[in-house]
Amino acid sequence: MRVAILHDYLNQFGGAERVLQVMLEIFPNADLYTLLYDKEKTFGIFDRNIKKTSILDVPFVRGHHRMFIPFMPFASNMLTSDKHYDLVISSTAGYAKGFHVKGNYHISYCHSPLRYAWEVDYLKNLSFAPWPLKDFLVYPIANALRKWDIHASTHVNLFLANSQFIANKVNSYYLREAQVIYPPVTNDMFYPDKDDEHEEYYLMVGRLLYYKGFDMAIHAFNNLKKPLKIVGAGPESEKLKKLARGSNIEFLSGINDAELRKLYSNAKAFIFPQIEDFGLVAAEAQMCGTPVIAYKVGGGGEIVINKQTGLIFNVQSAEAIEDAVREFESMKFDRRVIANKADRFSKNKFKEQLSEVVRSAGFSEAI
Repeated sequence: MRVAILHDYLNQFGGAERVLQVMLEIFPNADLYTLLYDKEKTFGIFDRNIKKTSILDVPFVRGHHRMFIPFMPFASNMLTSDKHYDLVISSTAGYAKGFHVKGNYHISYCHSPLRYAWEVDYLKNLSFAPWPLKDFLVYPIANALRKWDIHASTHVNLFLANSQFIANKVNSYYLREAQVIYPPVTNDMFYPDKDDEHEEYYLMVGRLLYYKGFDMAIHAFNNLKKPLKIVGAGPESEKLKKLARGSNIEFLSGINDAELRKLYSNAKAFIFPQIEDFGLVAAEAQMCGTPVIAYKVGGGGEIVINKQTGLIFNVQSAEAIEDAVREFESMKFDRRVIANKADRFSKNKFKEQLSEVVRSAGFSEAI
């Protein structure tokens, strides 16, 4: 049985690429199509499956792909195959569902609808975005991307979404229903320590990007004077380090998975103030038994069961984070309960649910 998997681009290794890695455990012989492929940045994990990349797949574009957003629909349309597949699965935050790779049935696992089309303000803080020309350039491009994205959605027979937050967007933008299957956390990599002794620091993990709320948390912990560890790297790094006023805020990078598990497991709580499509790092923290303090909108509101596996706050601000931390410190949480509840995010659960969807679509031979 012929299976193709389509993925937007492979020039970095993050949450979407971890999902793809698990998909390829289910379909180890699938042909993989992607706009861009950087073997070094993806550690050669996908090398054996790569079938074809796009006309944009050159070193400069791989390193500066966001500059080429207006050209990606064209490159997606040009990404074709001579083979006709029984089953096509796209793992996508926008483009892959529009690749012209033909199959009898197309299942699309949606990390997000094409953000640059539907959430134009997302471009505002990118260093190269021509925001002063938004009325003459950015909005017309976004409108064209939106039309392309709607048309690309018609290639799909069945939508899956990584959260209810994204399923609602699929319904709003494409007028389609989507079944929710949460992304996989590797539970043999992230699990609680047996030691019940935990340290006093709070923890944040992720790429240092403007929308992830690191600045709000830093302002909050400047006032709280409590220890905060921030793990990650990214374009906001220097700016964020300048915001931190005391030695209570520590920045870490170059952390491997074993070290990250220890940081999760020993943290007093994980801080998650951003609006995410899902938020794999918050799920990883809970797999380690660590309570999560999260903003209510987006994936955080689904990952955290309020006052059981963490605490939800309702306003996205430094003051709300301060208040939530103070409330959290008056509460008690059972880390074993948190880790058990997080099983719904496990890799095994993801594989079971996706395999069942494929079987229900009539492709039991593919599993």
